[in-house]
Amino acid sequence: MYRTIICGIGMGSRETAIRLLRRAAALLDHGGSIVVLHVVENIPHRHLMDLPEEFETTAMADAERKLVSLCRELGVPATVEVRIGVAASMLVSAAKERSADLILLSSHVPDITDYVFSSIVEKVLRHAGCSVLIDRRPDQLQEDGALL
Repeated sequence: MYRTIICGIGMGSRETAIRLLRRAAALLDHGGSIVVLHVVENIPHRHLMDLPEEFETTAMADAERKLVSLCRELGVPATVEVRIGVAASMLVSAAKERSADLILLSSHVPDITDYVFSSIVEKVLRHAGCSVLIDRRPDQLQEDGALL
């Protein structure tokens, strides 16, 4: 069992998010805490010409609203944090800041970018100062494919 769990959730599959939140709740010590962390990837400003100025702010607010709602729906007592940056670095930093003893993540089907740049999971595994649990169960494709 764990005192502080960082649960990294993207805006992908709702089924994966539910599975991760339930697993985090099951692994939590009595009186422990879960931090649900979503990272809006930092996009270099030279690439923002086609995106509205409020893109990051809107993405952050949307992610927070959806994750708070999902935690409430599942009855999982968690603090939701949304950050802007590089996902792997933000997850490792959050774990260090909170003295977490577990980072909980899900994997995905690797694509060519994972082999060229390495995956978020791989980077977290390499740099985390605590245990990392990877949920490897692939989700079946859903009609909408989105988290919420």
